[in-house]
Amino acid sequence: MHQITPLHQLDVARFETPDILKKLALSSRRLAELKGIAGSIPNQGILINTLGLQEAKDSSEIENIITTHDELFKDDVSPEVFANSAAKEVLRYRQALRVGFDQVNQSGLLTSNHIIQIQAELEQNNAGFRKLPGTNLKDATGQVVYTPPQELAEIVVLMSDLERFVNDPELFDVDPLIKMALIHHQFESIHPFYDGNGRTGRIINVLYLVKEGLLDTPVLYLSSYIVRTKADYYRLLQAVRVEDCWEDWVIYMLEAIEQTATLAIRTVQAIKVALQDYKHRIRAQYKFYNQDLINNLFTHPYTKIEFVQRDLQVSRITATKYLDALAEGGFLQKQKMGRGNYYVNIALNSILMGMDS
Repeated sequence: MHQITPLHQLDVARFETPDILKKLALSSRRLAELKGIAGSIPNQGILINTLGLQEAKDSSEIENIITTHDELFKDDVSPEVFANSAAKEVLRYRQALRVGFDQVNQSGLLTSNHIIQIQAELEQNNAGFRKLPGTNLKDATGQVVYTPPQELAEIVVLMSDLERFVNDPELFDVDPLIKMALIHHQFESIHPFYDGNGRTGRIINVLYLVKEGLLDTPVLYLSSYIVRTKADYYRLLQAVRVEDCWEDWVIYMLEAIEQTATLAIRTVQAIKVALQDYKHRIRAQYKFYNQDLINNLFTHPYTKIEFVQRDLQVSRITATKYLDALAEGGFLQKQKMGRGNYYVNIALNSILMGMDS
């Protein structure tokens, strides 16, 4: 069994190599740019909802929970009609992300208890940290490649050490992006839960950046990069355990931040352009235009009459009239769903579908 060393015992100087510092400068710049452009969207719920759903989809795909955008959005709009188990798991991920975001916002901390609550929301159980031995990590061929700590007492001690490392800036004086890379590796190596460690670990990544003030809302999601480079991700995780190759791991994670932030900037800019376009054209064409309606259309890629009733505080007849008019005007696509209908935001859906290509 691999012996896990508390992170603060590493030598800080290892993370000050020219290669790491060069990559750090690029990824920091991109992240700052993303924070700025994301902050320019007036309603932050739009990004949390739409990009959070994209992240949930990608993060779940790493665990071979596969769903499509269409299944996801349908399940979001009408879970009672579309009983898709993969989509439900993905939507739970987004809910777990929200739970964690609220906790970090309220406390300014990211604690073991917060992490336990995130995992409980994800897995819909209260099992907490592993209490029984027998957990092993296997490769694609079924070979055991890594055995994490087996005893609850050791898991608790290691998670306490990790909690201090996350929340005490004086314990280890390196840039927060490097710390995020170290935290992610340590959490995945402790592997404290029976299930959901990978997805919980990826939620921790973005919440740590929010905690450190590098983002205001959770809009940087590394899962799409990890999906594309899955073999490297697992190889480098293991290389740290077997050969102490921390430097290679950190460069991989910094590259993930840089590439993902670049993609997210493009996506947020595209959403902003579509939002402004819909706002101006709907305002010019319809007397019923208001900002709450625009927010509704961009918070839910697929919306429905009940969502508009709730968000705009209007009657069912009025909500139906609005949505049908916008469908006729080419802003929405009306689709049959069970006995009712749902309405697809054509511009937003096109942007989100394009994120996969």
